Amino acid sequence: MKSLYQPTYNSLKMHPTPNWFKDAKFGVYTHWGIYSVPAKGPNVSLYPHYMYAPGSEQYNYHVKTYGGPEKFGYKDFIPMFTAEKFDPDEWAELFKLSGAQFAGPVAEHHDGFPMWDTQYTEWNAAKMGPKRDVVGLLEKSIRKQGLRFMTAFHHIENWWFYPHWKDYDTSDPAYSELYGPIHHMVEPINDDWWLFDKMDRPNKEFLDRWKARLIEVMDRYQPDLIWFDFGLAEVPDQYKLDFVANYYNREAEWDRQVVVVSKGRSLAPETGVVDLELGRMAGSTFYPWITDTTVDDSGAWGGSWGYAQDARYKSPTSVIHYLIDNVSKNGHLLLNIGPKPDGTFPEEGKTILREMGRWLKINGEAIYGTTTWVASVEGPGRITKDGGFNEENVPNFGWQDIRFTVKDHNLYAICLGWPEGPLTIETLKMLWAPEIRSVRMLGIDQELAWSLSEKGLTITLPLQKPCDHAVVFKIERGEVFN
Repeated sequence: MKSLYQPTYNSLKMHPTPNWFKDAKFGVYTHWGIYSVPAKGPNVSLYPHYMYAPGSEQYNYHVKTYGGPEKFGYKDFIPMFTAEKFDPDEWAELFKLSGAQFAGPVAEHHDGFPMWDTQYTEWNAAKMGPKRDVVGLLEKSIRKQGLRFMTAFHHIENWWFYPHWKDYDTSDPAYSELYGPIHHMVEPINDDWWLFDKMDRPNKEFLDRWKARLIEVMDRYQPDLIWFDFGLAEVPDQYKLDFVANYYNREAEWDRQVVVVSKGRSLAPETGVVDLELGRMAGSTFYPWITDTTVDDSGAWGGSWGYAQDARYKSPTSVIHYLIDNVSKNGHLLLNIGPKPDGTFPEEGKTILREMGRWLKINGEAIYGTTTWVASVEGPGRITKDGGFNEENVPNFGWQDIRFTVKDHNLYAICLGWPEGPLTIETLKMLWAPEIRSVRMLGIDQELAWSLSEKGLTITLPLQKPCDHAVVFKIERGEVFN
């Protein structure tokens, strides 16, 4: 039987974005690994790189705390990564409580330490450190909560991630399964060598290993969504096309739809869903997209991307506004939370997830299963630049900022704060009065008085707020002419 999808861009662009993903809008994932032990930013998940880079903040911390990388290498953190309080059911319950519709772990980060019981290396979480198949346990617990399961992969960057030209343990062949094969013996001009030396490309053995681990996770855990970090752009097309075609062809076998998410131009347009790290769109798009961001905002990298001892956390309001703004523009939100090395979550992160769940329990009707409207934005608070890494340019939203979504015959106007009433929504002057059957606020069991004029739709507010952070006006629409 011929496979439905062939390993060509012409074929893969025919794969539709799954409806479940279009409707889900919100997911949670975790950066958890050996790097959670030192827990030192600005980007915790990059600690294993910068601890070997003299002059960096993390190198200085490592020298002061552990005596320097020549005395204490990254591998020496593994016995300290105990995960003694890791409870996959508790994690999945928190994800469900947050209102997320899909969730899962970073299966392997740049550091080369798989979080599943892989046959391809002894250096993995099932045989060292936690001595548990983290990916497998989470797959079972997350699906038990009725959520879709995802896995994230950064492991192609392992080729560039560690120095192999200095007298560190990274240059010892005994540890090459963790640190990657020794291949680059000339020291680069700066400590960001891992951001891809175009003259230093992975060899066939390394690429085959990269692909084999993907296939192993795909076969064993059948993720509904596979997310790739930006290093995917450095993989030869045929490796990528072979894997994506293989994954898409599993839909018939598994009897469910799957989705690939990648950054920038890692894959050709229409092949999968594009991810904007720490970013969003200025207006609505004709294609779905997603932001990955994290619950904290500390450091130059926009977040710690893992548990950090000194992390500064976003407010629940700002994260809820992030989700609303994205959804109004055909976007989604993937929110990271970093567990501690013992397997528990920091309270500040849990508070954010719980608050999101409280808000979505009342207002999820205006988020899940919605689509964009002819207008997406009203108010002074606007994103002015498309793309990733633009969180620092996001304004503080207020009650005058309104976002719109639609579902069935209902139009939702989401006010990013408690408005000063009565509220006039200027954008809605385009409506016809006869098509408005009723106006309600989600969480309030009463119809609200309204009037339509050339200034907009004016709504009388209820006496009490149903929730914090943002409120939703549900405008039920009917036929203009009976």
